[in-house]
Order: sequence, then C-alpha cells, then structure tokens
Amino acid sequence: MKYTYYIIFILIFFIGTGCKDQKHPSKTVQDSGIKKVSIQIPDFNEDSAYLFVKNQVDFGPRVPGTRAHSRCASYLTEKLKSYTPHVIVQNGKVRTFNDLTLNCNNIIASFQPEKQSRVFLAAHWDSRPFADHDPDPSNHKTPIDGANDGASGVGVLLEIARHLSLSEPIIGVDIILFDVEDYGPPQDNQVSEGNDFWGLGSQYWSRNPHVPGYMARYGILLDMVGAENARFPQEAFSKYYAPDILKKVWKKAHKLGYNDYFLLEEGSPINDDHYYVNKIRKIPTIDIIHLDPASSNGSFFEYWHTINDNMSVIDKYTLNVVGHTVMAVVYEER
Repeated sequence: MKYTYYIIFILIFFIGTGCKDQKHPSKTVQDSGIKKVSIQIPDFNEDSAYLFVKNQVDFGPRVPGTRAHSRCASYLTEKLKSYTPHVIVQNGKVRTFNDLTLNCNNIIASFQPEKQSRVFLAAHWDSRPFADHDPDPSNHKTPIDGANDGASGVGVLLEIARHLSLSEPIIGVDIILFDVEDYGPPQDNQVSEGNDFWGLGSQYWSRNPHVPGYMARYGILLDMVGAENARFPQEAFSKYYAPDILKKVWKKAHKLGYNDYFLLEEGSPINDDHYYVNKIRKIPTIDIIHLDPASSNGSFFEYWHTINDNMSVIDKYTLNVVGHTVMAVVYEER
C-alpha cells in the first residue's frame, strides 16, 4: 500500500431511546411500526484476534510464490470454511513491477449470500518481499513478517467472521482477503508510473468480482490496525470517494470512546486496496489505516516495511478498538 499521492447524505441510525453504546449493547429497532427486532452486538475477543494474527506470522513471510504463502492460504481458507460454507478462492494471474507473473489468490467468505443488501470487509493477507524501509540497508532485500502490515487486519476479520457464524446481522456480509497487495517496487526502484503495481489482488477482483456484477452498499478496508496507540486519521481517498461511510464509522468509534484512535483530521491519500475498489468497482470504500506524519518512516507507522514489523508490535487493545467499532457498524445496519 502504499504509495502516497498528493492530489451529505449522512446515514443516521435511529435506535430506541435510552439505548447507549456499550461494550456489547443490545439495540431494539422498529420494523414498519409493527415488529420489533432486537440487535445484539457481539463482544469482540481481542485474545482470539491476536491469536489469528500470530497464526499467520508463524508461517513466516507470506510472499507470493513461497511455501509460507501457500500454507497460509490453506489455513485462511479452512478457517473461514469453519465459519461459513460459502468460501471462494479466486485464482488469477497478475503482473508485477519487475515483469513477473504471479498467481493471485483472493480468499472470499460470504455470510447470508442470498441477501442483496450487503457490505464487505477487507484486508490483504500477503506480506512484503522487501524490507526496503529498514534503517539497515543490508536488510532491504529481506522479506518481512508483516504482523501489522497485513496480518493485523486479517486477524480482526477472522474474529469478526467467527461472530458472523454465531449471530447473523440483518444484512449480508462478505469478507475479502486480497492477495499480492504489497509487491510494489522497492524504495530505490520507484518510478512515477509504478503506482498501479500495488494492490494487484484488489485490482484483479475489482475487474473480475467473485459474483458477476457484484455490488455492495459500501466496503471497509483494514490495514495496519494492530500497533500500540495506533492513530487512524481520515485517509484522503476515503474522504473523497466515501465521505458518508467515513463519517458513519468515525462517529461510531467516538460513541464507543475511541476518540484517541479515530482522529478527526485528514490523512494522506494512500494507494491502497480501497482505491481500486472505488475507482474500478465503484463501491464506496474506506480505509482504516495507521498513518503517522511524525514517524521517521514516511507517513506510516514506525516499523512499516522493516524487519521489525513482527509480533512485538501487535497490541491486543488496538485490535479490539478496530474490531469492536467495525462490528458495531455492521450489526447496526438494516
């Protein structure tokens, strides 16, 4: 993800009076003035999400074309199949910046696929083949663990998938794990026309959705959502393409008390997976991504694209902040 560019309709949830957001609140809504529907927001389990992150990292760097990548794909596919029978591994071919042809495996799990009213949640599951932002130049060709950059978002989504299998929300939900997101050109090989060599899996899916003509009300992408004291400003492409969804999610996070994480300030535009979904598939999609202008490592979190992006940077509470927020948004949709 990762190349920065520099370039209202607000959906308000009407909930029963006296109901306030809590760790796992129960909501009562009126259906056509006749039927009352009770919505229970599950309690996100940060320990479970952390384990899902660790299980991915334990395979080693998940670089496309490696054994670790193949083994992790099997793990993610089987884990999602334990939560829903509706799992697709979308295989495709993509071309990299250095003219390699790689197999791309987007892993997609659908919950209540019969429902036309849907949202999708996404993250990328591959990891970067180069630690090209490591302070030690001798590490620049070393693959990274990608604990935060990739595995954290997937870990949160696996925990959400577990809850979706136990308690169905009103709408349908698709979880999309994009592949070959982080195979862009190394820092010393950047070229102006090379931006579209990032997010190759999301580009492929956006042009070839797993369901012909697939559409969703909106999408939420999670990227680098596991570091301690993470800060999520309002990424600029999200604000441009999906301002109402951005406001919905940030408003919910603030109601839940996560003001110090979900910041009301604009972040840089990031060439992440959501950019291609917005541009090609035309589904309004936001990116919850850790951006830090004070970092010594560009505008991303301190250990972005270094060998230190390992399990030592993962914080359970941050996983909870993001998972709790996203689940509350999804389960309150109707």
